[in-house]
Amino acid sequence: WMTIKKSNKQRLADFIKNKFGIDVDTDALFDVQVKRIHEYKRQLLNIFSVIYRYRVIKHMSEEEKKTLVPRVVIFGGKAAPGYLMAKKIIKFINCVADIVNYDPAVGNLLKVFFLPNYRVSLAEIIIPASDISQHISTAGMEASGTSNMKFCMNGGLILGTYDGANIELEEEIGKENMFIFGALTAEIPELREKTQKEEIDIDPRFNQVIAMIQTGIFGQPDEHKEIISSVTNGNDYYILAYDFPAYLDAQFNVDESYKNQDSWAKKSILNTAGTGKFSSDRTILQYAKEIWGIEPVRRPGPVAIPFESLEKGKLLGSDVLSDTNILIRKGSISVELDYSNNKNNNNNNNNNE
Repeated sequence: WMTIKKSNKQRLADFIKNKFGIDVDTDALFDVQVKRIHEYKRQLLNIFSVIYRYRVIKHMSEEEKKTLVPRVVIFGGKAAPGYLMAKKIIKFINCVADIVNYDPAVGNLLKVFFLPNYRVSLAEIIIPASDISQHISTAGMEASGTSNMKFCMNGGLILGTYDGANIELEEEIGKENMFIFGALTAEIPELREKTQKEEIDIDPRFNQVIAMIQTGIFGQPDEHKEIISSVTNGNDYYILAYDFPAYLDAQFNVDESYKNQDSWAKKSILNTAGTGKFSSDRTILQYAKEIWGIEPVRRPGPVAIPFESLEKGKLLGSDVLSDTNILIRKGSISVELDYSNNKNNNNNNNNNE
């Protein structure tokens, strides 16, 4: 199981090498957040934790660094054309990556990449390679979400809030095989009110991250002033500051769990095994019964013909077919068409199709 996962991680590592010219360690934990860029999906919470991790590494001794789980953090997604803040978030992530990826004091302990032009063909490379995928929206704001299902089906564990399809996934996979954190939906209105009144105690680690941005480590502070403003001075609508300490605790639990590869493999397998409920067949059947009020109709085929109307050689009202093979399948007639002697064939496969 883990050999296949390692192979998929190598494929993504090769893509990153080709795109960015940077080698990544496939023994590192691959931490992925790929989805539409939006403030409520909280890519900022993720990159803030990356900045904090960077700070911690910078203050570690060489011996302490040996105990740390290396991590490759991968972002992807697109911003709506008129959504300026989403575009600023993408810019900010890239600014952080430019500093972290080339700091010799960090080395392979932390790498950050924003993979451009996220699309299906890129998802096919990213999703099977994930160890962790992040689904960390502010509770109560995600209608459902389906990418978390795709990651679980491919053996990736979830780091997320109790929101959207994470709730259903927990029921199938088990909370012990996920990393859930953060405020609950019912708590959000009161937390927003307290945040607006600046009555929330801000974790010192969150303030350290803000200070690092303001000192210009990741580019001119004016470049990122809208980002800073959106999470300070009572403007933190998506409660990043409140959830930040619980998020860091969850990240610590991820690191500790990853150190035990046998246990991690078991969690990965159980994630895949628990996603059977989320098949499109079950989903459509449930919609049909509970929402649309319709019953399924079995489709006979490939071509169903009543016995009484069967006239061999005249099925299409002409004699174009020189040979027709008839098969009996559970009370219906199926027709296999043989074009080998078709006088209009002329070796034109497109016509045959």
